[in-house]
Amino acid sequence: MKKNYIYSDDKMAKASIDKEDSEYEIDYKIENVVATVVVEIKEKIELTKIARKHPDVEYNPERFPGLVMRIEKPRATILIFSTGKMVVTGMRKASEAENVVDQAIDNIKKSGVNVSNPEITIQNIVASGDLHTNVDLNMAAIVMEYAMYEPEVFPGLIYRMQDPRTVFLIFSTGKIVCTGTKHKEDVRKAVIKLNKEVRDLDVAREDLGSSEYQDITFI
Repeated sequence: MKKNYIYSDDKMAKASIDKEDSEYEIDYKIENVVATVVVEIKEKIELTKIARKHPDVEYNPERFPGLVMRIEKPRATILIFSTGKMVVTGMRKASEAENVVDQAIDNIKKSGVNVSNPEITIQNIVASGDLHTNVDLNMAAIVMEYAMYEPEVFPGLIYRMQDPRTVFLIFSTGKIVCTGTKHKEDVRKAVIKLNKEVRDLDVAREDLGSSEYQDITFI
């Protein structure tokens, strides 16, 4: 089966970080990897055929045009559309995408539906982490460019980092959510850069204890 598989090369991660910035390394973990898939089809996929063959899938076209298929190992959810387009969510590693899509394609073919040549593209990686410090969000909103903080609407500060292009949700406890990157090495680079900025701009306050997050950066 021909595959075009696009995902980050984990070996690039360390090389992208300046040595002087390595002291700002913090723990974080990948929470979700989202990928899109396009397969070659000669005619629209009959989702009803897949639903009849695999009763564990969810398909209610009156509510949602796509079929929902769940893969157990590695755990992931796939939205399949009649156009041959798919969306994969719930993965913890970009490298799991190929395995997940292979299983989905096999299930589709077992239903008598012919699809081939999946093209897989990683679209978004979501990570969570801890800066190990409280953050003065009011001050951060003033001194950090591209930051927005409206506590009456949302308790976290929204920071749109330009390079690498990333969106952070930053909370006063130091907890962070990172989204918008397509490569694992960019997640690490962005998290280190944010930690450095928070301290250089003097919006870090009292240091906190150890984090519950495990460092799985290179797993």
